Amino acid sequence: MTLPTHIDTVGAACAHVLMTSEPPAKLMAARAVARAWRLGRLAHRFDAAMPDVPARPAALTLLPPNQMPRRGRIGSERSRIAMIHALAHIEFVAIDLAFDLIGRFGGEFPAAFTDEWMRVGADEAMHFALLDRRLRQMGSHYGALPAHDGLWDAARETAGDALARLAIVPMVLEARALDITPATVTRFEGAGDHVTGRILRRIVDDEIRHVAAGTGWFNWATNGKGLDAPNHYQMLVKRHFRGSLKPPFNDSARRQAGLTEDFYVALAS
Repeated sequence: MTLPTHIDTVGAACAHVLMTSEPPAKLMAARAVARAWRLGRLAHRFDAAMPDVPARPAALTLLPPNQMPRRGRIGSERSRIAMIHALAHIEFVAIDLAFDLIGRFGGEFPAAFTDEWMRVGADEAMHFALLDRRLRQMGSHYGALPAHDGLWDAARETAGDALARLAIVPMVLEARALDITPATVTRFEGAGDHVTGRILRRIVDDEIRHVAAGTGWFNWATNGKGLDAPNHYQMLVKRHFRGSLKPPFNDSARRQAGLTEDFYVALAS
């Protein structure tokens, strides 16, 4: 689990993850980059352009969100596989989102920002590995079903503004996972699938830390610019997020992550 010898900067390492398409290789790349940074083998330089769109697995069919087949009730194994596949795809894209955040915007922040988001990227790789292994235990695999690239649309929309990226990806999209995943766990466990339930419980615990990372750095950056963090967040969400923030909210988990109600309640529909 080592990087090619010519990759010796954070920027080049992040681009390497993004341009690695196949799941096993992307997992290895993400883990290798996080480890290389932790061991001090990467210079804190951002000398590589991040791609507009990451490489995607050859076998994965991407459809527009409105053309995705309905999954049906979670009681059947087929529907559970479809749900796990959708979650695995979210985690696969989340690997790219974490390393794109570092490679695209890390130069605007202290090295502690890279520290934190490298850990997030490694977490996302681990989450994907757990879900893909679960799919294989159930006789399927990642890429067996179509997926959509709506998550990466958020990256495109916020490619020019670090604060917008933090507001939309960790503080809207990942915060939404805090709201809905506990109910998803209940549905899997109600169908007798306690293995997947345990995986999702692990993921939601990690997501609290990810939302906290986004919120913490958003506050750091807005404070540095003399901006009111909740007001600026609301402006950015209205400008860059295509949709609305829908209750009910998991206020307790959000509060643990530092994402207090003064950020999001005014945006609720």
